[in-house]
Amino acid sequence: MDPRALWLRFETYHDVTYFTPESRAVTDALGCKGGWMGYFGMRAAPLGAAAPQTVTAAFYSFHPRKVGRALPDAWEVASPERFLAARLEGVDGALRRMLPTLDVGEAAELALRAAAAAPTAGRVMGAANAALPVPDEPHLALWQACTTLRESRGDGHVAALVAADLTPCETLVLFGADKGLDASYLREARGWSEEEWAAAERSLAERGLFDANLTPTGLTPAGRALREDVERRTDAAAARPWQALGAADTARFADLMTPLALALGRQNDAMRRNPMAIDPVAQLAG
Repeated sequence: MDPRALWLRFETYHDVTYFTPESRAVTDALGCKGGWMGYFGMRAAPLGAAAPQTVTAAFYSFHPRKVGRALPDAWEVASPERFLAARLEGVDGALRRMLPTLDVGEAAELALRAAAAAPTAGRVMGAANAALPVPDEPHLALWQACTTLRESRGDGHVAALVAADLTPCETLVLFGADKGLDASYLREARGWSEEEWAAAERSLAERGLFDANLTPTGLTPAGRALREDVERRTDAAAARPWQALGAADTARFADLMTPLALALGRQNDAMRRNPMAIDPVAQLAG
């Protein structure tokens, strides 16, 4: 099966980490100052008390200023170990509320097998999550496996962006143009100024990848080809877990995850409001 179609399913399950009131509540209870401190604390916690420079590099698309407003202060609020416990608590609460059943043992078993084959060499976020203990409860074991798969794929995507010689801000410009997303939202969500965004557009224009005068998106044929190449390389670098799992079990995993992704997507209001988040309802049921 197409690795991107599989990503849609496990990404949606993973996303309850950041886009639910339960997760926000547990980071507020820790003492985090705002949702972004909670986000960076929970997502970076597998790395330990990492410096903001390290997290900026690993997450790739965020401006260093935005990361620096959350880290290292988050590690003064709570240790990485407490952030790890908090994110599991938030995920547990969200999944118990949002899913009609937590009978996900078969999906968890398949996901754990796939995650065990996820590449870790050169993939810092994937390796850090793979090293964490697997929770006993099947719905949380499934979440842990989905998170490892998600971060391993993300590391491969970053490698493809680096190979394409795209800076983080340039990456967002092309991504937004390709997907027809609001540039002002993307700038604010990742912390880039209007001046930095304009400089990225000029740099891309010099390479023949972007032209603000083109309608409707500004993406040139060369820019679209580069975007497609990055996604193709990302998919290819994410294929190994599913090759290891085998065609039949991969198809079974997809079948089991589809109703879960649809149930979560229908209830996750924050996900639907976020133009950068995936919409499993539209993409799986459309």
